[in-house]
Amino acid sequence: MNPAPLVLRSLRADDEASFMEAVREFRSEQPAWDFALGFDEALGFAKYLRRLDAVSRGEDVPAGFVPASFYVGVVANVVVGRVSLRHELNEFLARIGGHIGFGVRPSQRRRGYATEMLQQAIPLCAARGIAHALITCDVGNVASSTVIERCGGVLESITADPDQVIQKRRYWLKTA
Repeated sequence: MNPAPLVLRSLRADDEASFMEAVREFRSEQPAWDFALGFDEALGFAKYLRRLDAVSRGEDVPAGFVPASFYVGVVANVVVGRVSLRHELNEFLARIGGHIGFGVRPSQRRRGYATEMLQQAIPLCAARGIAHALITCDVGNVASSTVIERCGGVLESITADPDQVIQKRRYWLKTA
């Protein structure tokens, strides 16, 4: 029997329960990680979906942010992770954040999902005209650096930013 394939796609209304499980998992990690990128339970899931859609179109983008698309990796109707694809770079993203951010929920790690999500994100970058995508990870995050390198990322530099507590490994990935 073949395992269910991972599908990288936009978050949908029927993902709410699995999405909320992922949010809880990431919030319980030490340190907590912002899986949901600005999700506020008081706002509600439907409004959050509308906000993600608007930001992906470049509308209502919060100050200091850029237009971006939010994708979830889904396996057998379970949200296993996410990819955020920034359509352009501002000063902060060019130094620290990059075009692509990804994460796999703790209960779903070590199954190849991060590699598969990043591989599926590469043509999405190319479709947006991003010929070379910047991807960063914490210096000590061996799992993420391995995924990035496995997908073709080439290490450009390691930051030496005194304002950053944790320095970043900066990779460039050809998308076309």
